[in-house]
Amino acid sequence: MAASLRVLRLSGCLVLTLPLLIQAASSETCFTSDDMDAATRSAIQTTATKYFNMVARGDAASLKQNSIPAVANDFGWIEGTIKDNQANLTGAHATPRAPFLLKQEGTAPAPKAEFLCGIFGPGGQTANSAEFIVPNLPPGSFGIETLDVASPKTPLTLSFVLQQQGTDWKVGGFFLRDTQVAGHDSNWFLDRARAFKSKGQTHNAWLYFIQGRELAMPVPFMYTQATDKLYDEAQSVKPSDFPMNGGTSDLTSPDGKTYKLIALFPTTVNQELHLVVRFQTASVANAGDSFQECMAVMKALLLKFPELRDSFDGIVARAVEPSGKDYGALMKTKDIK
Repeated sequence: MAASLRVLRLSGCLVLTLPLLIQAASSETCFTSDDMDAATRSAIQTTATKYFNMVARGDAASLKQNSIPAVANDFGWIEGTIKDNQANLTGAHATPRAPFLLKQEGTAPAPKAEFLCGIFGPGGQTANSAEFIVPNLPPGSFGIETLDVASPKTPLTLSFVLQQQGTDWKVGGFFLRDTQVAGHDSNWFLDRARAFKSKGQTHNAWLYFIQGRELAMPVPFMYTQATDKLYDEAQSVKPSDFPMNGGTSDLTSPDGKTYKLIALFPTTVNQELHLVVRFQTASVANAGDSFQECMAVMKALLLKFPELRDSFDGIVARAVEPSGKDYGALMKTKDIK
């Protein structure tokens, strides 16, 4: 299974009104840690811990050898991630969480495999349930294991998707994620989001809800009662003038030029919180022109949404041409006049 950073979220009403029908008609089965046999549970946790130790000592070659072909053939980004985070991983210790086992039947990959794990109540998810929505999942058995990494520098989570091949469990997905941004955890961002909401700063609130929820999710395709509640809470401040769900929104610069915004989302740059704004452009062939467009978009963004100035350390503007090629520029928010 190739790791994916963007996945669809299953509609809440579908989960709540048709759980038994989905379970009966689908080819997906999920086992919680309590549901699976002790030998399987131990194999998943032991294997994930072994692979973590490879990562912690920077042994990317051994991890590659223990990966399924699809992952091994596109291993460069995993190796780069391990190298970039070696300072955080050296001397770190990991504690495995309770694993999940996903079984996908059939003869071809499922475009969107949906797994309901544990007990769901009249209100949907419960404290011990989980929902997984995995794109392009091939038939097979998959262990999902998240390890909480106690690092001398910053706390992390490392999650593996382990695909069973015979008696072995091979790496089918790799997710190394920060649990803090600029020293702040999920709860800090959520508290700030609620404070922004109380002041009527809904754009800041939305972006901080996104960041807080992101930090609470060890993998981008797993949903729990807690993350579902955060999703619902964020909808109360969802802006109508931000690009959403693949659409665009208009942003007019002081000189009267209108730009089509593609996306707005938080990111980190050197442990600082920055805002990424992606917008459409005809071409990025001329770096000088593209830089001026990026600067115009940054300025227009802060003019239209002045509340963003005190909430982000900087802005990353990326001009994207129809081919997908882009040009990016970064500026500290205090330097954008």
